[in-house]
Amino acid sequence: MRFHTFFLLFLLQAQYAFAQEHQAYTPDPDPAIRQRLEEWQDLKFGLLMHWGAYSQWGIVESWSICPEDLGWATGARKPGISDNYNDYVRAYENLKTTFNPTKFNPEKWATAAREAGMKYVVFTTKHHDGFCMFDSDQTDYKITDPGCPFSSSPRSNVAKEVFNAFRKEGLWTGAYFSKPDWHCDAYWWKKFPASDRNCNYSIPKYPEQWDKYVQFTHNQIDELMSEYGKMDILWLDGGWVRTKTQSEVVSELTEIYDGSRWARNPQSQDIRMSEIVQKARAKQPGLIVVDRAVPGQYQNYLTPEQHIPDEGLPYPWETCMTMAGSWSYVPDDKYKPTDELIEKLVDIVSKGGNFLLNIGPGPDGEFDPVAYDRLREIGEWMKVNGEAVYGTRMAETFSEGDHIRFTRSKDGRSFIYLFQPPGEKVTISKMPFEKGAKLRMLGTNARIAWKQTGDTVEISIPAAAVSAGKYVWVLECSGGK
Repeated sequence: MRFHTFFLLFLLQAQYAFAQEHQAYTPDPDPAIRQRLEEWQDLKFGLLMHWGAYSQWGIVESWSICPEDLGWATGARKPGISDNYNDYVRAYENLKTTFNPTKFNPEKWATAAREAGMKYVVFTTKHHDGFCMFDSDQTDYKITDPGCPFSSSPRSNVAKEVFNAFRKEGLWTGAYFSKPDWHCDAYWWKKFPASDRNCNYSIPKYPEQWDKYVQFTHNQIDELMSEYGKMDILWLDGGWVRTKTQSEVVSELTEIYDGSRWARNPQSQDIRMSEIVQKARAKQPGLIVVDRAVPGQYQNYLTPEQHIPDEGLPYPWETCMTMAGSWSYVPDDKYKPTDELIEKLVDIVSKGGNFLLNIGPGPDGEFDPVAYDRLREIGEWMKVNGEAVYGTRMAETFSEGDHIRFTRSKDGRSFIYLFQPPGEKVTISKMPFEKGAKLRMLGTNARIAWKQTGDTVEISIPAAAVSAGKYVWVLECSGGK
């Protein structure tokens, strides 16, 4: 059942990623934001963390309480709780009363992330289930409420502790925030049953109820922008909560929901994004806003999920991907091997993107030991090869076959990434060499010779240089003419 659920989730995420890749991009009209995005593109590598009371059950975050009749939603439920939906939701929400992550140590996470070469963090302040990992005055469904045992900890305001710890290590901070809130009565109004992920009442018929939800959302985002220090990124999830034109509403009314597509809700869920952004940037100048999957100027960069585009994209983008199989903590989850993670990082960077790698902390507040191992091993590689990652941009040609990638730095150097241990000779034809160019393998002092015949360059690599490398071998090409 777990494999089936994750497979269906994978298919859903692949569909979402495809849609992301083919969206139109609208640059932010503010030159200061465009400059901030340039700086963000230099960072290349970040950490995403999905964490909440649901970690106690070791299940996919939030989605098990979604009432849609889809296998990846119903299959995400914790076995043995209840077949009755309402009873199951009550048990899920009761997880607040037992959540006590006594091993919570954000400094340990921040140190591990910095040593891995990560430059920014995005933390889930609130997922779709509405449980707040910050001290919101708008709800009692939060980790700091007296009904949660961890509220007695001096570190109970988890989001604040996380942001402070990562800032001290020099990382940018980003707040993940879900626009839909399935716990809030102003979104899933108890006057009516919920039938899918959307607002469960007619907004045109009950505008005052929707206004309550808009104000609730604005107030929570204002709390995060006001009380949690310098914030660099506001990462908004739940793209179905958005403004829709009349033609979009009419178009969706003609579609038949057959159980294989996302649930449709043919009404506009306008939370006044322009007002949110204006107020947020008044308190956080230069704030990057990522209104995921909503085309327009408030999606400052796009976020293909669990997927790397086949080609480079002509706008700022970031692949968000799990280090293990699930976004949230699952016992005995299988973690991707280090060589695969580094190859994915290089593939993304060669195509001009950033890599946001997710780790789900466990119910005790710790990462799986395997996650620390992966971060350490990535960090060892980054200490040698980081100059070929940070501050780079996509070259005219980003690849040659499946196992060679290219990129360029702002100072005119080019880099060649080799996914397999190179033999004595490496032949490339997709990257031009200038006369007099010099080659070196990062991490070694070995002299790398090359010669060009027609359009083909043959590179001679000493065995000692090959044996000094690991995972992905990087050649720097500089100078010439």
